[in-house]
Amino acid sequence: MSNVSYYAPPGGHPPQTQLLTDRAMFTEAYAILPKGVLQDIVTSHLPGWTNMRMWVLARPLSGFAETFSQYIVELSANGGSDNPENDPEAEGVIFVVKGEVELVLNGTQHTLQEGGYAFIPPSTKWSIHNRSHDLASFHWIRKRYQRVEGLDAPEAFVTNEKDVKPLVMPDTEGRWSTTRFVDMADMRHDMHVNIVNFEPGGVIPFAETHIMEHGLYVLEGKAVYRLNQDWVEVEAGDFMWLRAFCPQACYAGGPSRFRYLLYKDVNRHANLTIGFDPRR
Repeated sequence: MSNVSYYAPPGGHPPQTQLLTDRAMFTEAYAILPKGVLQDIVTSHLPGWTNMRMWVLARPLSGFAETFSQYIVELSANGGSDNPENDPEAEGVIFVVKGEVELVLNGTQHTLQEGGYAFIPPSTKWSIHNRSHDLASFHWIRKRYQRVEGLDAPEAFVTNEKDVKPLVMPDTEGRWSTTRFVDMADMRHDMHVNIVNFEPGGVIPFAETHIMEHGLYVLEGKAVYRLNQDWVEVEAGDFMWLRAFCPQACYAGGPSRFRYLLYKDVNRHANLTIGFDPRR
């Protein structure tokens, strides 16, 4: 991908003269957080960080999407943390959308620029800092790793989406592709965080309905997206949150590409009743 750009929230507040009407909605099957709601007033902070704020896009909710959380973290100059993750069973993905960060994984230092991607396994020692004088923003997606007997947790890795060749979906004439960061056949991974790419006019030509929970952050472009029974307009900076089995499809509206960062849970049994003992 050349000439790639990503939307990052600028924060601030709208003027008192702005109309309230917006595209934000929360339904039984999906939620939309349009870019206009990512203002200063809805930022959060975490202990153990300096010069940091974040927008919480998704968190586990009973009866909705239950497997992941997703943040947009903004670091000012010299911001960061030496111990960002306090859950030893949490795995994570970092994706940089603005500026540059220094990521240290198990003692090895990496510089992640825009488009930089890192997978962080559970129980990994890591730190992240902004060593520049400019703002840096990145997505941080977290999931509690589901261990399987006989499978080790996957190893950490760092790359950049510009160095990963997108895979074209069959029978789409190149209009729909996916930038995949892990091998789909690697059963050690229980989540995939990919980038889905549509050329102008590209479509998902059927209503996808499946067990995966989804988080979709629009990186570029605009589209009309089908969510459950509704068609909604989305653009760069919007976030869509889908529970399992929510029908989805889309038309990429142009004039530029439509691209989004996609989370989904994969490769594991569906959890059954809490406390169920299969030996009984």
